[in-house]
Amino acid sequence: MGRQREGISQDTAYGKITTPEELGRIIRHKRKETGVLQETAAGMAGVGTKFLSQLENGKETAELGKTLQVLRKMGLEVYIFPRSADPFKER
Repeated sequence: MGRQREGISQDTAYGKITTPEELGRIIRHKRKETGVLQETAAGMAGVGTKFLSQLENGKETAELGKTLQVLRKMGLEVYIFPRSADPFKER
């Protein structure tokens, strides 16, 4: 079982994110899982390689629009809901 850090396991890439670093780790994991080089992924998402690199490294000031663009092209979705309605919390 992997170590847990604020909702995301160290060995599992997907789950709740609470920091820019966790978001970056998820994006990097997905890119590597699909076998796409950073330069190729950046081109496919319509962003620069520098932007994608910074995003994967947890840049706190990454532009939201570009970040969502990268997530969509990587096949990742973002859902927002109140904590009280969290469909993933243990019951």
